[in-house]
Amino acid sequence: MSNILNILIIEDEPAIAENLIHVLEVDGYQVSWFTTAGAGLAYLKEHNPALLVLDVGLPDGNGFELCKTIREFSAIPIIFLTARNDEIDRVVGLEIGADDYVTKPFSPREMLARIKLRIKSRAISEHELVGSPAVTPMATTVENSAESLYVENFDYGFAGQMLGLTAVEFKILHKLIQVSANVLSREQLMIAADMAPEAVYERNIDSHIKAIRNKLKGIGMADRIRTKRGFGYYYSRQDQE
Repeated sequence: MSNILNILIIEDEPAIAENLIHVLEVDGYQVSWFTTAGAGLAYLKEHNPALLVLDVGLPDGNGFELCKTIREFSAIPIIFLTARNDEIDRVVGLEIGADDYVTKPFSPREMLARIKLRIKSRAISEHELVGSPAVTPMATTVENSAESLYVENFDYGFAGQMLGLTAVEFKILHKLIQVSANVLSREQLMIAADMAPEAVYERNIDSHIKAIRNKLKGIGMADRIRTKRGFGYYYSRQDQE
């Protein structure tokens, strides 16, 4: 079996895609490139690429909507690629499940560095989850029998329903649960999530927390993540109230 990692690109501008493909292939990656949301989605459902670079503006759909569809069945790291640099777009992208956000024009070398960071971050997370007793399903089960979260395939679930967390969201929630009742600052959560300092802005962590709360809301646990104004966030177990 080949150890070459496959990067999926969904981008309708050939000049942008071809420059990025060249840099990735020179660095040893395999690349699958599609110019439409439909073709890229069909490929993703049949294959298991290591990461997705997703353009926001596509000829047959919106990248934000495609991201939401993907998050229904996949936790693949997603880096949005867009010509828009508005903060609201970055926030929306993160809230619906993206792991990073790059605006055009961009340096292919910078994108390569971000891709490597996301892949490495996910690999470290998976290694720690498999190798450490602190992150086994039993250790991450939340007390009591009426509130029993568990880990499966690097995602949290409840009563057979998975939350569909992104890699960053999983790391943030996992860290909060590990130290439940202890407040973690935004900086501590940023470190726990292996977020690139240059990709962080004021509302970045807040956006991820909002996305996690929205997913916990689906299982009636949105209030588990509490805000300590002026300090950060903490996870409150039912038996700690």
